[in-house]
Amino acid sequence: MAISFGGSGRGDEDPMMASINTTPLVDIMLVLLIIFLITIPVVTHTVPVQLPQEANQPTQTQPGNVTIAVDAAGQVFWNAEPMADAATLRQRLTEAATQEPQPEVHVRGDREVPYEFVGRVVTACQRAGIAKLGFITEPPGQGG
Repeated sequence: MAISFGGSGRGDEDPMMASINTTPLVDIMLVLLIIFLITIPVVTHTVPVQLPQEANQPTQTQPGNVTIAVDAAGQVFWNAEPMADAATLRQRLTEAATQEPQPEVHVRGDREVPYEFVGRVVTACQRAGIAKLGFITEPPGQGG
């Protein structure tokens, strides 16, 4: 009894198919096209909202307000007077916190200053008990 593994042994094997069947690919592409045509108008639909307009309120500087500036090197200034160290800043902030009414503290940070230095000033204000702390910024230019 002869066992043959390659067909009937007479040489009538099917020739190898050299072309790719693109019918499933075309079907999938058509389905995706239909899905995109249906969903794109839903995605691009926007809800009309009234966006706020930019307004710059000038700072109302009162005689008791304190401006603390931090330059690019991390040096701290109290109303344009340089502070020697962090202990001096904490002492001045504690004195300001006990005043009645308590002054507002405005922090001006240089654009290039690392956040750490401004964070130290904010932490010192918090520990001293300053109730009103604000940041002074410049509005964006007219060009956008």
